[in-house]
Amino acid sequence: MANREFALVLHDIAPITWPDYRAFVEEIDSMGEIPMTWLVVPDFHHRSNTFEDTDLLQLLHQRRERGDELALHGFYHCDDAPAPRTPRDYFMRRLYTYEGEFYPLSYAEALERLQRGVELFRAQGWPLEGFVAPAWLLGEGARQALKTQGFTYTSDPGQLYFLPDYTPIKAPSLVWSARSRWRRGMSWVVNERARRRHRHEPLIRLGLHPVDMRHAISRRYWLTTIRRLLEEGYRPTTKISWLQRHCSQHDKTGALSRMDTRLENARPEPNPPLNN
Repeated sequence: MANREFALVLHDIAPITWPDYRAFVEEIDSMGEIPMTWLVVPDFHHRSNTFEDTDLLQLLHQRRERGDELALHGFYHCDDAPAPRTPRDYFMRRLYTYEGEFYPLSYAEALERLQRGVELFRAQGWPLEGFVAPAWLLGEGARQALKTQGFTYTSDPGQLYFLPDYTPIKAPSLVWSARSRWRRGMSWVVNERARRRHRHEPLIRLGLHPVDMRHAISRRYWLTTIRRLLEEGYRPTTKISWLQRHCSQHDKTGALSRMDTRLENARPEPNPPLNN
Protein backbone atom coordinates (compact mmCIF):
# COMPACT_ATOMS: atom_id res chain seq x y z
CA MET A 1 0.00 0.00 0.00
CA ALA A 2 1.24 3.53 -0.78
CA ASN A 3 2.80 5.62 1.98
CA ARG A 4 0.17 6.73 4.46
CA GLU A 5 0.49 9.34 7.19
CA PHE A 6 -1.56 10.67 10.07
CA ALA A 7 -1.53 14.12 11.63
CA LEU A 8 -2.27 14.36 15.34
CA VAL A 9 -3.96 17.74 15.88
CA LEU A 10 -4.63 19.18 19.35
CA HIS A 11 -7.42 21.77 19.23
CA ASP A 12 -8.10 24.64 21.65
CA ILE A 13 -4.65 25.02 23.19
CA ALA A 14 -4.76 27.59 26.02
CA PRO A 15 -3.72 27.75 29.68
CA ILE A 16 -7.17 26.61 30.82
CA THR A 17 -7.16 23.53 28.55
CA TRP A 18 -3.55 22.40 28.89
CA PRO A 19 -4.20 20.43 32.13
CA ASP A 20 -6.66 18.28 30.16
CA TYR A 21 -4.00 17.43 27.61
CA ARG A 22 -0.91 17.09 29.79
CA ALA A 23 -1.06 13.37 30.68
CA PHE A 24 -2.19 12.46 27.16
CA VAL A 25 0.72 14.29 25.55
CA GLU A 26 3.13 12.60 27.95
CA GLU A 27 1.74 9.22 26.94
CA ILE A 28 2.07 10.05 23.24
CA ASP A 29 5.66 11.16 23.81
CA SER A 30 6.39 7.81 25.45
CA MET A 31 5.48 6.05 22.18
CA GLY A 32 8.40 7.64 20.33
CA GLU A 33 8.79 10.57 17.98
CA ILE A 34 5.24 11.56 17.12
CA PRO A 35 5.01 15.19 15.98
CA MET A 36 1.80 17.07 16.69
CA THR A 37 0.03 20.16 15.39
CA TRP A 38 -1.06 22.45 18.23
CA LEU A 39 -3.97 24.79 17.47
CA VAL A 40 -3.26 27.78 19.69
CA VAL A 41 -6.02 30.12 20.89
CA PRO A 42 -4.64 33.53 21.96
CA ASP A 43 -7.33 34.33 24.56
CA PHE A 44 -9.72 31.41 25.06
CA HIS A 45 -13.24 32.68 25.85
CA HIS A 46 -11.73 36.04 26.88
CA ARG A 47 -10.41 34.47 30.10
CA SER A 48 -7.35 32.37 29.34
CA ASN A 49 -4.57 34.33 27.65
CA THR A 50 -1.96 32.03 26.16
CA PHE A 51 0.54 34.80 25.49
CA GLU A 52 0.53 35.98 29.10
CA ASP A 53 1.19 32.51 30.51
CA THR A 54 4.95 32.07 30.79
CA ASP A 55 4.79 28.35 31.54
CA LEU A 56 2.64 27.53 28.52
CA LEU A 57 4.74 29.74 26.26
CA GLN A 58 7.85 27.91 27.41
CA LEU A 59 6.17 24.58 26.69
CA LEU A 60 5.14 25.69 23.21
CA HIS A 61 8.68 26.86 22.47
CA GLN A 62 9.94 23.44 23.53
CA ARG A 63 7.38 21.67 21.34
CA ARG A 64 8.46 23.79 18.38
CA GLU A 65 12.06 22.81 18.99
CA ARG A 66 11.21 19.10 18.91
CA GLY A 67 9.40 19.41 15.58
CA ASP A 68 5.78 20.16 16.45
CA GLU A 69 3.74 22.69 14.49
CA LEU A 70 1.93 25.65 16.03
CA ALA A 71 -1.08 27.06 14.18
CA LEU A 72 -3.48 29.90 14.96
CA HIS A 73 -6.94 28.74 16.07
CA GLY A 74 -9.23 31.75 16.08
CA PHE A 75 -8.59 34.42 18.68
CA TYR A 76 -11.20 34.05 21.42
CA HIS A 77 -12.78 30.75 20.29
CA CYS A 78 -16.25 31.99 21.17
CA ASP A 79 -19.05 33.60 19.20
CA ASP A 80 -19.51 37.01 20.80
CA ALA A 81 -21.17 38.68 17.80
CA PRO A 82 -24.76 40.05 17.92
CA ALA A 83 -27.53 37.46 18.01
CA PRO A 84 -28.34 35.61 14.77
CA ARG A 85 -31.16 37.02 12.65
CA THR A 86 -31.89 34.28 10.12
CA PRO A 87 -32.90 30.62 10.59
CA ARG A 88 -29.68 29.47 8.91
CA ASP A 89 -27.52 31.63 11.15
CA TYR A 90 -29.46 30.49 14.20
CA PHE A 91 -28.80 26.87 13.28
CA MET A 92 -25.09 27.43 12.63
CA ARG A 93 -24.47 29.63 15.68
CA ARG A 94 -26.79 28.17 18.30
CA LEU A 95 -27.52 24.54 17.38
CA TYR A 96 -24.45 23.41 15.43
CA THR A 97 -22.04 25.29 17.70
CA TYR A 98 -21.72 28.23 20.05
CA GLU A 99 -18.04 28.66 19.23
CA GLY A 100 -17.99 29.56 15.53
CA GLU A 101 -16.08 32.78 16.22
CA PHE A 102 -15.18 33.58 12.60
CA TYR A 103 -18.57 32.69 11.09
CA PRO A 104 -20.47 35.96 11.82
CA LEU A 105 -17.54 38.41 11.57
CA SER A 106 -17.32 41.11 8.93
CA TYR A 107 -14.20 41.45 6.79
CA ALA A 108 -12.86 44.24 9.01
CA GLU A 109 -13.57 42.37 12.25
CA ALA A 110 -11.96 39.17 11.00
CA LEU A 111 -8.96 41.05 9.63
CA GLU A 112 -8.35 42.76 12.97
CA ARG A 113 -8.35 39.48 14.90
CA LEU A 114 -6.18 37.73 12.33
CA GLN A 115 -3.64 40.54 12.40
CA ARG A 116 -3.50 40.47 16.19
CA GLY A 117 -2.94 36.72 16.13
CA VAL A 118 -0.19 37.03 13.53
CA GLU A 119 1.57 39.68 15.61
CA LEU A 120 1.46 37.51 18.74
CA PHE A 121 3.08 34.62 16.89
CA ARG A 122 5.64 36.96 15.34
CA ALA A 123 6.58 38.36 18.75
CA GLN A 124 7.47 34.83 19.86
CA GLY A 125 9.48 34.11 16.71
CA TRP A 126 7.09 31.34 15.70
CA PRO A 127 6.59 30.54 12.01
CA LEU A 128 2.88 30.71 11.24
CA GLU A 129 1.57 28.78 8.25
CA GLY A 130 -1.86 27.53 9.32
CA PHE A 131 -5.10 29.09 10.49
CA VAL A 132 -7.98 26.88 11.61
CA ALA A 133 -11.25 28.61 12.43
CA PRO A 134 -13.06 27.46 15.59
CA ALA A 135 -15.59 24.77 14.62
CA TRP A 136 -13.99 24.99 11.14
CA LEU A 137 -16.47 27.78 10.31
CA LEU A 138 -15.49 30.74 8.13
CA GLY A 139 -18.04 33.32 7.07
CA GLU A 140 -17.55 35.16 3.79
CA GLY A 141 -15.95 38.16 5.45
CA ALA A 142 -13.47 35.96 7.27
CA ARG A 143 -12.72 33.97 4.09
CA GLN A 144 -11.78 37.14 2.27
CA ALA A 145 -9.73 38.50 5.17
CA LEU A 146 -7.81 35.25 5.56
CA LYS A 147 -6.64 35.46 1.94
CA THR A 148 -4.71 38.66 2.71
CA GLN A 149 -2.59 37.53 5.65
CA GLY A 150 -0.01 35.24 4.08
CA PHE A 151 -1.17 31.97 5.61
CA THR A 152 -0.30 28.79 3.74
CA TYR A 153 -3.42 26.80 4.59
CA THR A 154 -6.72 26.49 6.41
CA SER A 155 -8.96 23.45 6.78
CA ASP A 156 -12.38 21.98 7.39
CA PRO A 157 -13.20 18.42 8.53
CA GLY A 158 -12.70 16.94 5.08
CA GLN A 159 -10.03 18.98 3.37
CA LEU A 160 -7.00 21.20 3.68
CA TYR A 161 -7.18 24.40 1.63
CA PHE A 162 -4.07 25.97 0.16
CA LEU A 163 -4.27 29.75 0.43
CA PRO A 164 -4.90 32.33 -0.87
CA ASP A 165 -7.07 30.67 -3.53
CA TYR A 166 -8.52 27.92 -1.31
CA THR A 167 -7.21 25.07 -3.46
CA PRO A 168 -8.76 21.94 -1.85
CA ILE A 169 -6.62 18.95 -0.89
CA LYS A 170 -8.48 15.90 0.41
CA ALA A 171 -7.51 15.15 4.01
CA PRO A 172 -10.30 13.45 6.00
CA SER A 173 -10.54 13.79 9.76
CA LEU A 174 -11.54 11.67 12.70
CA VAL A 175 -13.19 13.81 15.37
CA TRP A 176 -15.30 13.03 18.43
CA SER A 177 -18.36 14.66 19.93
CA ALA A 178 -17.77 13.81 23.57
CA ARG A 179 -20.10 16.11 25.52
CA SER A 180 -22.77 13.50 26.26
CA ARG A 181 -22.83 9.74 26.76
CA TRP A 182 -24.85 8.96 23.63
CA ARG A 183 -22.61 11.20 21.51
CA ARG A 184 -19.53 9.43 22.83
CA GLY A 185 -21.02 6.07 21.96
CA MET A 186 -21.94 7.19 18.46
CA SER A 187 -18.54 8.82 17.97
CA TRP A 188 -16.77 5.51 18.48
CA VAL A 189 -18.91 3.88 15.77
CA VAL A 190 -18.72 6.80 13.33
CA ASN A 191 -14.96 7.22 13.67
CA GLU A 192 -14.19 3.53 13.29
CA ARG A 193 -16.22 3.44 10.10
CA ALA A 194 -14.47 6.57 8.86
CA ARG A 195 -11.03 5.18 9.68
CA ARG A 196 -11.73 2.06 7.64
CA ARG A 197 -13.33 4.02 4.81
CA HIS A 198 -10.33 6.32 4.50
CA ARG A 199 -7.65 3.65 4.92
CA HIS A 200 -6.35 4.24 1.38
CA GLU A 201 -6.00 8.01 1.75
CA PRO A 202 -2.43 9.37 1.97
CA LEU A 203 -3.30 11.53 5.00
CA ILE A 204 -5.80 11.16 7.81
CA ARG A 205 -6.14 13.80 10.51
CA LEU A 206 -6.94 13.06 14.14
CA GLY A 207 -8.75 16.10 15.56
CA LEU A 208 -8.61 15.98 19.36
CA HIS A 209 -10.33 18.35 21.77
CA PRO A 210 -9.84 18.95 25.50
CA VAL A 211 -13.21 17.39 26.34
CA ASP A 212 -12.01 14.12 24.77
CA MET A 213 -9.42 13.85 27.53
CA ARG A 214 -12.08 14.03 30.27
CA HIS A 215 -13.78 10.77 29.34
CA ALA A 216 -12.16 7.35 29.44
CA ILE A 217 -13.86 6.05 26.29
CA SER A 218 -12.70 8.90 24.04
CA ARG A 219 -9.23 9.15 25.55
CA ARG A 220 -8.78 5.38 25.20
CA TYR A 221 -10.05 5.51 21.62
CA TRP A 222 -7.42 8.04 20.60
CA LEU A 223 -4.56 6.15 22.22
CA THR A 224 -5.72 2.87 20.69
CA THR A 225 -6.16 4.44 17.26
CA ILE A 226 -2.71 6.01 17.29
CA ARG A 227 -1.11 2.71 18.25
CA ARG A 228 -3.11 0.92 15.54
CA LEU A 229 -2.09 3.41 12.87
CA LEU A 230 1.56 3.05 13.83
CA GLU A 231 1.28 -0.74 13.70
CA GLU A 232 -0.33 -0.49 10.26
CA GLY A 233 2.64 1.45 8.95
CA TYR A 234 1.29 4.99 9.05
CA ARG A 235 3.91 7.67 9.59
CA PRO A 236 3.09 10.52 12.00
CA THR A 237 3.46 14.03 10.63
CA THR A 238 2.32 17.61 11.07
CA LYS A 239 -0.07 19.26 8.67
CA ILE A 240 2.52 21.71 7.35
CA SER A 241 5.15 18.99 6.86
CA TRP A 242 2.70 16.86 4.91
CA LEU A 243 1.63 19.82 2.78
CA GLN A 244 5.23 20.65 1.96
CA ARG A 245 5.85 17.12 0.72
CA HIS A 246 2.53 17.07 -1.12
CA CYS A 247 3.54 20.24 -2.95
CA SER A 248 6.90 18.87 -4.02
CA GLN A 249 5.41 15.58 -5.24
CA HIS A 250 2.15 16.66 -6.85
CA ASP A 251 2.45 20.29 -7.91
CA LYS A 252 2.20 20.25 -11.69
CA THR A 253 0.91 23.78 -12.22
CA GLY A 254 3.23 25.71 -9.91
CA ALA A 255 0.29 27.01 -7.89
CA LEU A 256 1.47 25.29 -4.71
CA SER A 257 5.22 25.74 -5.01
CA ARG A 258 5.06 29.10 -3.23
CA MET A 259 5.04 27.19 0.04
CA ASP A 260 8.76 26.46 -0.12
CA THR A 261 9.58 30.16 -0.24
CA ARG A 262 7.21 30.90 2.63
CA LEU A 263 8.77 28.20 4.77
CA GLU A 264 12.29 29.45 4.06
CA ASN A 265 11.27 32.95 5.12
CA ALA A 266 9.57 31.77 8.32
CA ARG A 267 12.48 30.81 10.55
CA PRO A 268 12.24 31.28 14.33
CA GLU A 269 14.45 33.83 16.03
CA PRO A 270 17.53 32.30 17.74
CA ASN A 271 16.37 33.46 21.19
CA PRO A 272 12.67 34.37 20.92
CA PRO A 273 11.08 36.29 23.79
CA LEU A 274 8.65 34.59 26.12
CA ASN A 275 6.51 37.66 26.66
CA ASN A 276 5.39 40.32 24.23
